[in-house]
Amino acid sequence: MGNLESIGSPALWGGFIVFVIAMLALDLGVFHRKAHVVKFKEALGWSVVWVSLSLVFNAVVWWKFGAEPGVQFLTGYLIEKSLSVDNIFVFVVIFSALRIPALFQHRVLFWGILSALVLRAIMIFAGVAMLERFHWLIYVFGAFLILTGVKLFLQRNKEEHPEDGWLMRFARRTIPSTNTFDGHHFFTKENARWLATPLFMALLLVEASDVIFALDSIPAIFAVTRDPFIVFTSNIFAILGLRSMFFLLAGAVEKFSYLKVGLSAVLVFVGAKMSLVDVVKVSPAVSLGVIATLLGGSIVASLIKNRNAPATPPVSKELPGTSEA
Repeated sequence: MGNLESIGSPALWGGFIVFVIAMLALDLGVFHRKAHVVKFKEALGWSVVWVSLSLVFNAVVWWKFGAEPGVQFLTGYLIEKSLSVDNIFVFVVIFSALRIPALFQHRVLFWGILSALVLRAIMIFAGVAMLERFHWLIYVFGAFLILTGVKLFLQRNKEEHPEDGWLMRFARRTIPSTNTFDGHHFFTKENARWLATPLFMALLLVEASDVIFALDSIPAIFAVTRDPFIVFTSNIFAILGLRSMFFLLAGAVEKFSYLKVGLSAVLVFVGAKMSLVDVVKVSPAVSLGVIATLLGGSIVASLIKNRNAPATPPVSKELPGTSEA
C-alpha cells in the first residue's frame, strides 16, 4: 500500500503551501488581472509550465526521499491528470449550456479550482485518517472504484446535462438569480435585490463536479500510497494545471473517443489493487507502467481512429465566444 509515515515535514508542508499561494496570486494578480479570452498559445504555454513544475517537484522528491516516493508521486500525478480530463468534458458542457462567454471562463475556473484545493485537502486528510483507523475501508474504496470504472465504461457515450440536474434545480429555487450577465461579477443588483448571475451558477456546477470527481480520484491515489504529502501534492499539481489544460483541449476533447475506456480501465485496475492489497503486492513501478500503458493505449487508439475516419463536414460545437481561441 505504500508508506504510512509521511515524508512531509512541517517545513515542506509550509513551503509547498506558500508556493501554491504565490502561484495563484501570480496567475490571477499578474497574468490574468484583466479578463481576456485564453487562446491556444497561452494555454499551451501555461500547460508546459505546470507540467514542468510538477516534473521538477517529482525529481526533487525522487532525489531527496528515494525512488519509491518518487514513483508514487508520478503515478498519483498521472492518475489525477488523466481523470481530470474527464472534468473537461463536463466543464465544456457547463459553459456551453449556460452560455458563459469565453472572456469569463478563466475566472469561473480559477475560483472553482481555488475552492477545490481546500475541499480536496479536507477529503485527503479525512481519508488517510479513516484508512489508518479502519483498514476494512480499503476494500470498500476498492469496490467503489471498480464499480465506478464499470459505470464509466457503460455510460461512455452518454451525454452529460449538469444544467438540468438536481443541484441546478435546487439552486434556482433557493438562490435568487438572473439570466443576465453583469461583466465578470458573480452577483448583480437589480431593483435593490442581489441576484446570482449565470457565472455564479456555472461556478456552483464546476465546484460540484470537482467534488464528484474527487470521490473517484482520491481513493484511486490511496491505491498507490497513503502518504498525505504525496497524495496532496500530486492532487494539487494536477488541479493547478487543469485550467490551462481546459483551454488547450476544450475544442478537441471529443476527438479522444477511447479515452473514457482507458480511464475506466485505470479505475478498475486501481480498485482491484486496493481490494487485493492483503493478497497481491503490486509495486509502484508496475502500477505506473500499467496505468501509463492503459492511458497511452487509449490515446493512441483514438488518434488512429480519427486518422482513419472518413472526412465529414465540420459541425460547430464551439463554446460561446471561443471562435478566436
